[in-house]
Amino acid sequence: MGSSSSSSSIDHLCINTIRTLAMDAVQKANSGHPGTPMALAPVGYTLWNQFLRYHPEHPDWPNRDRFVLSVGHASMLLYSLLHLAGVIEIDADGKPTGKPAVSLDDIKNFRQLDSKTPGHPEYRMTTGVETTTGPLGQGCANSVGMAMAERWLGERFNRPNANLFDYSVYVLCGDGDMMEGVSGEAASIAGHLKLANLCWIYDNNTITIEGHTELAFNEDVQARFKGYGWNTLHVTDANDATALAKALNTFKHTTDVPTLIVVDSVIGYGAPHKHNTAAAHGEPLGVEEIKLTKQFYGWDENASFLVPEEARHHLRDVLIERNSDEHDTWKKTLAALEHSDPKLADELRRMRAGEMPDQWQDKLEHFEADAKGQATRASGGKVLNAFAAKIPWLIGGSADLSPSTKTNLTFDGAGSYSAENYSGRNLHFGIREHAMGSIANGLALSYIRPYTSTFLVFSDYMKPPIRLASIMELPVVFVFTHDSIGVGEDGPTHQPIEQLTQLRATPGLLTLRPGDANETTQAWKIALAQTHRPSCIVLSRQPMPTLDRSVYASAEGTAKGAYVLADAEKGQPRVILIATGSEVGMTVAAFERLKAEGVAARVVSMPSWELFEDQDQAYRDSVFPPGVSARVVVEQAGPVGWDRYVGNTGAKIVMNTFGASAPIEKLQAKFGFTVENIVKVAKKQLL
Repeated sequence: MGSSSSSSSIDHLCINTIRTLAMDAVQKANSGHPGTPMALAPVGYTLWNQFLRYHPEHPDWPNRDRFVLSVGHASMLLYSLLHLAGVIEIDADGKPTGKPAVSLDDIKNFRQLDSKTPGHPEYRMTTGVETTTGPLGQGCANSVGMAMAERWLGERFNRPNANLFDYSVYVLCGDGDMMEGVSGEAASIAGHLKLANLCWIYDNNTITIEGHTELAFNEDVQARFKGYGWNTLHVTDANDATALAKALNTFKHTTDVPTLIVVDSVIGYGAPHKHNTAAAHGEPLGVEEIKLTKQFYGWDENASFLVPEEARHHLRDVLIERNSDEHDTWKKTLAALEHSDPKLADELRRMRAGEMPDQWQDKLEHFEADAKGQATRASGGKVLNAFAAKIPWLIGGSADLSPSTKTNLTFDGAGSYSAENYSGRNLHFGIREHAMGSIANGLALSYIRPYTSTFLVFSDYMKPPIRLASIMELPVVFVFTHDSIGVGEDGPTHQPIEQLTQLRATPGLLTLRPGDANETTQAWKIALAQTHRPSCIVLSRQPMPTLDRSVYASAEGTAKGAYVLADAEKGQPRVILIATGSEVGMTVAAFERLKAEGVAARVVSMPSWELFEDQDQAYRDSVFPPGVSARVVVEQAGPVGWDRYVGNTGAKIVMNTFGASAPIEKLQAKFGFTVENIVKVAKKQLL
């Protein structure tokens, strides 16, 4: 049968069902990776069959174990497991539809348009998929966020002899995950935090797309993870269910550190060519090779998508039998909490539903007019603390920069999250931007509202998790400070230019660059109100004036993305000045000078392109009247995209090069970000 004799015949049957479904689905799609699902079928099956706390009829049970397939190209392994487990689909409102999460027809539709079985698993698309994986290493880092969340949730909601949260997080990962830097960052912080609820199972098959891993990878992975502070185990045969079970039991009884289980496997196990090229490179095995492989498994070589009757319900029945009592106990524990502490129980209900506490928007931070003003990183820190004091599950931190980004939570009881205090709300990610973003996604997948922070230029290190947050529709808040050449003497390596363009180009991402302290309040309010959309709040290092809102328009206009901040008499401007962030103050000063000279101008503050594009045409035309072609944009960032708002004839006072190392005043003069230059360019538009 191609499996160890330590497994029963029904286990053999289920394992080979998983293998043959993977082969057949990839063959029918003429696309995909059959080799890893074939090799890891015994590993995935043993985990689900003997250990996973998971109820197929309640796949959203908050205390379920999380199963993350970081090797997302092996998606057919997960789809086959979900199918054999009989997992029931739940809709976007969390209600069961009565349909299977993954039917046999769905498997036959692998990698096809609008199917529930895309090439890589996608969160929200397929019930039972805990996170979107594909870019290698991401699932590993997400899992650290999930494990951190369990510890935090347990501290907040568990009571003596009444646990609502004590789940484990299991990850299947491979050589590619181990090579990607993000997994190293994530493993390092997991070891530091002693996340004993976290188990990575490393498929050591020594094959990548280019060939044998010896081409580029020969390190001692176990030694590396021991250095990170993990317990490491080694199973020398992926088909040895007894050894796998022993290793997983060791994990379950390890209470002080995370666990890495190295499992040696043969990719495309059972295929005539053991290191089968097609299996490794994401190609179908081919009809003849599939027949030979099925013969090796003792399978009907002429059957496709065969699920033997004995295997059809076995895994489902085992999961229900093992987990029903635990699920019932969990419901009773929740009911007891609802009786004894209804406020705390309501908190958990809101977290699961993606809701906020009542009155979270009451008494918003307000800043009085101040010509000197303050940096929006400073006002942003005050606003964050005010909101966090009202939202207990808003937690986050920075990549070692909270003194600079001002994102530390300073109120009583906030505390620092650590191996000694999992209830802390200040997260210390260390200098690990990539893992920080991915961990935040894992937290967001676990009912918590996370925020992260670093300098805007280092958003480059966070592109993958920001993109995946958008794909998964996770309301993570990414705070980026030091947003322009205003960084000054640190020079061009630290002065962002193209980063705003990159963020604005990301579908589904909300980018907010507020122009003063009160716009910053509104930006945080907008970001925290999101339920299916990540946000970037982009803040300044340098002070900027806090505008007098009795003279200029209310900062509530931020909610529309762009609004008329200051206007010509009777609302009939000859020239429109557009600005974002730290350039708003100088643009308002230029407006006042033009006004004094009798030039009818309008200032549009534009903190968010995306919110503005969400408005109807009538509103957009009211802000940018089509008949007014004289326009100037002022932004200390790259020019790409601004033609949409200034047209072909408008002027752009922007950055067309990298910056330089110098005091901010010298830089602004050099690159044209002065009141005098804005006035000059505006007048030129009127010629």
